[in-house]
Amino acid sequence: MNLIEELSWRGMVQDIMPGTAEQLGKEMTSGYIGFDPTADSLHIGSLVPILLLVHLQKAGHKPIALVGGATGMVGDPSGKSEERNLLSEETLNHNLACVKRQLEKFLDFDPSKPNCAEMANNYDWFRDISFLHFIRDVGKHITVNYMTSKDSVRKRLEGENGMSFTEFTYQLVQGYDFYWLYTHKNCKLQMGGSDQWGNITTGTELIRRKAAGEAFALTCPLLTKSDGGKFGKTEKGNIWLDPEKTSPYQFYQFWLNATDADAEKWIRIFTFLPRPEIGSILERHKLQPEDRLLQKTLAREITVFVHGESEYAHAIHTTERLFANQSAPIGSLSAADLESLDGVIKFEYLREKIEKGVDIVSFLAETGSFSSKGDARKMIQQGGVSLNREKVSDVAMSVTGSSLLHGKYILIQKGKKSYYLIEAKD
Repeated sequence: MNLIEELSWRGMVQDIMPGTAEQLGKEMTSGYIGFDPTADSLHIGSLVPILLLVHLQKAGHKPIALVGGATGMVGDPSGKSEERNLLSEETLNHNLACVKRQLEKFLDFDPSKPNCAEMANNYDWFRDISFLHFIRDVGKHITVNYMTSKDSVRKRLEGENGMSFTEFTYQLVQGYDFYWLYTHKNCKLQMGGSDQWGNITTGTELIRRKAAGEAFALTCPLLTKSDGGKFGKTEKGNIWLDPEKTSPYQFYQFWLNATDADAEKWIRIFTFLPRPEIGSILERHKLQPEDRLLQKTLAREITVFVHGESEYAHAIHTTERLFANQSAPIGSLSAADLESLDGVIKFEYLREKIEKGVDIVSFLAETGSFSSKGDARKMIQQGGVSLNREKVSDVAMSVTGSSLLHGKYILIQKGKKSYYLIEAKD
């Protein structure tokens, strides 16, 4: 399969400009994707564009990862209902450095290779461009009619909050990125999420009008979960690529807990497993779905890709200690085991209150295991709470000093997946 056929089979192509496949088949082509530095880490929503660049490089083409030092100061309105807060230059620079380090993990930057990856920061070419220069040399090539016809602009203009001039100019700024990379790096392809199609085609139009050149575009679908939930979001927030924000154990668990419908789609997108192997995994999974081979394979492949073999092994070790033998006595976990568990949310609680005795409902709410006493009581009544691996059946139960493991800890399990380690503090 050629690159476009491969990406299409994997479900990674939404929109594609005519001639893109022919361009990629004709010569080594430089292609870029922009990454938004609004945080000091990318989250798993950024994995699809990262993987597009990896596939591009594996097919012999040259990937350019652009971090938006300039566009990050403006704010992309695509898919947004209101304008976001703008970041200080100090925060932005910190985020840029962090995002750059993450991207360097996934692409081959070996300068001896003709298709070595490159990093770019659009602030490098925007910092010396004046407003008058920009509207004279760039703005005159794109009409207001063209800009307002874009879905991302039209929806905001029709909404309650409208759109600031700053945001309105975003597509011109991003379009100029493509034009600059085309003229300085011979970059002929831009890729991104499907919500970026309007911005990307503004770039191809600017290249056509200002440079009399031809450029191409490809977007991937925006992922959603089969239950309608937002991809990459959990009750605890985003799933980040930074292990300090989302531990490798939590990262692994996210993929492991995917539904069959999601995992069947995601194993094509988020792994590099070949088509025959994926087909075999799907067939074996259908025969014995209780073994969760599909989810385990997906979780292994993507955890190794992002965090490496050792962190994957550590995530498996933690999973086994928490889940593999629920009937084993809680005393089989040492104090060191409890302290080293990844993915367990940890809270402190006054030892004095525990020693005096506190009802379980208040304890769960006050430790942050539940947002309210009502939620805690309801979950207990539904049989969804365990304390030190013993199911809690009585809402009037008291937590006392005898509940402390190793004289210091209490392990709370909420539902099937969430664990909380409470440490008694003097």
